[in-house]
Amino acid sequence: MDKQIKYILTDIEGTTSSVDFVYEVLFPYFREHLNELTKHGHITDVKDAFSEIIEIAAQEEGRHLTTTEEVLACLQKWSEEDRKLTPLKALQGIIWKNGYETGAITGHVFDDVPAALNQWRSKGLQIGVFSSGSVAAQKLLFRFSDFGDLSVHFSNHFDTNTGPKKEQETYQKIAQFLGLDPQQILFLSDISAELEAASVAGMQTIQLLRSGTAPNWPTTVNNFLEI
Repeated sequence: MDKQIKYILTDIEGTTSSVDFVYEVLFPYFREHLNELTKHGHITDVKDAFSEIIEIAAQEEGRHLTTTEEVLACLQKWSEEDRKLTPLKALQGIIWKNGYETGAITGHVFDDVPAALNQWRSKGLQIGVFSSGSVAAQKLLFRFSDFGDLSVHFSNHFDTNTGPKKEQETYQKIAQFLGLDPQQILFLSDISAELEAASVAGMQTIQLLRSGTAPNWPTTVNNFLEI
């Protein structure tokens, strides 16, 4: 079996980008502009997300949301709780899109990341992203990054539509989608539970020790250029 790494799959928060950027810039921006979703009610993605929110609130919390105001209040609450729910992530992406496109937001990326991405691609490696943030939000962060458009480096994006980040089956699905043996994929994350799931699925794994991350995985690096 060819165990040579052919594909690098990376997390975002605490891996390519600062966790603080998400909690101190992106989440507050979403909450401040939440009411703008009422202007986008005609968009299919917004309608679908609202329907899913109503369904989740009924099933998981026994709440029956009947007005737009109630849905927005629910979104506010879930955002503050940092719930990993697909409709919340989809709507965050829609709000952030306007922020990125108007220049109100630029995507934080650690200094070592652009150089490493260039190196990896020059060696013929493919690179993908797996984050709990929606695919749309992922693409925006890298397209409008502090270092310009980095989106060209990524062949694929995966989010919670593929599956939960802490479940082995999700990583098996990604490998199957890519048509690779899991051992040919290197997964990068700061969170050991995600690394554990990827490892059990057969992927090679490295933990990123960004600021505030405690080492709790066999293989660790401080930045992408050490990989």
